[in-house]
Amino acid sequence: MRTCLRFLIVLLLSVIFTQCKKESITAARISSHNTIRHAKGFSIQNYEGYAVVTVKNPWPKATKTYTYILKEKKGKVPDSLKQNPVISIPIKSIVVTSTTHIPSLEMLKKEKTLVGFPHLDYISSEKVRARIEAGKVKELGMNQSLNTEVILNLQPDVIIGYGIDNNNPTLDNLQKSGLKVILNGDWNEETPLGKAEWIKFFGALYGQQKKAEAIFTKIEKEYLKTIQIAQSAQQTPTILAGDMFEDRWYLPKGNSWGSLLLKEAKGQYLWAETTGTGSLSLSFEAVFEKAQQADIWITSGQFASLKEMTTANPHYSQFKAFQNKNVYSFSGRKGKTGGILYYELAPNRPDIVLKDIVKILHPELLKSYQPFFFEKLQ
Repeated sequence: MRTCLRFLIVLLLSVIFTQCKKESITAARISSHNTIRHAKGFSIQNYEGYAVVTVKNPWPKATKTYTYILKEKKGKVPDSLKQNPVISIPIKSIVVTSTTHIPSLEMLKKEKTLVGFPHLDYISSEKVRARIEAGKVKELGMNQSLNTEVILNLQPDVIIGYGIDNNNPTLDNLQKSGLKVILNGDWNEETPLGKAEWIKFFGALYGQQKKAEAIFTKIEKEYLKTIQIAQSAQQTPTILAGDMFEDRWYLPKGNSWGSLLLKEAKGQYLWAETTGTGSLSLSFEAVFEKAQQADIWITSGQFASLKEMTTANPHYSQFKAFQNKNVYSFSGRKGKTGGILYYELAPNRPDIVLKDIVKILHPELLKSYQPFFFEKLQ
């Protein structure tokens, strides 16, 4: 009897020890480092056979964190993680809902996996437009009211959604129908490199993290190199941004993506001291008082010429930058159906945007460079 009791005790201790050991190993794996360097809105942690993607800030002031498990073909997901959405990778088909997602697919050479998009006319990418014209990418309506019938027929491996708040019933209904939905918060990043790093989010879905890392590292290197070039400038031109829409002048707040780019190009943005990452809404008089003598004016992109500007508002001609024809716009490059390429590609390629701005502010520093997005209005 004592022998049996002793055996049971030893066996019980063995099981407890083994379980503790397993939990210890799991804890060690869970402590693997995050591979994201600049973006604040998501993280990627890799384990044997699967990765954990955490989206922390899909919209401003979001309080909920979203966790997604990307499972390889032979990967085994721990029971403790199975309450989260599990997506089998590499994915073969995808629906995205923002034009800023398109360049990541194209850079990873995965644009052929795109099967649906809301409001196709917004897309500028030549490769994707060719697929749209061939009927290989379906129209899904508008972002906040996606055509669920078409999406259910497509049965994409994953739908990449985004939201301005915690209210998107269409995405909720798609999830209830069994489809996989992942939220993307690239637009909510505050830094240029933070936005661009979301290519790693897509790289993880396609099982191409190394390729995404290499693409981003090249962008990062060029961006940082251009900052160093800008620091050698002898002057710091003053900058006015934006223009009137209806009866208000909209321009970037001081902590925004656009404001930071102007700063890193060694420009003096006149509203750099304001706080926040969105847009300021000011009266014409308030802007004119502060920026009448600004050296450079970078518009919102709604005008293609100086004449268009004065037709919209004759008072634009009172600014020094207008009088000296130092007004720039990014509206020149458009897709076949009128989508402005800047809105699609610029967040993914801050290295190009920064070079453009340095060329505008300090043309002597990049003598042979031709701006890609921006052009001087005539």
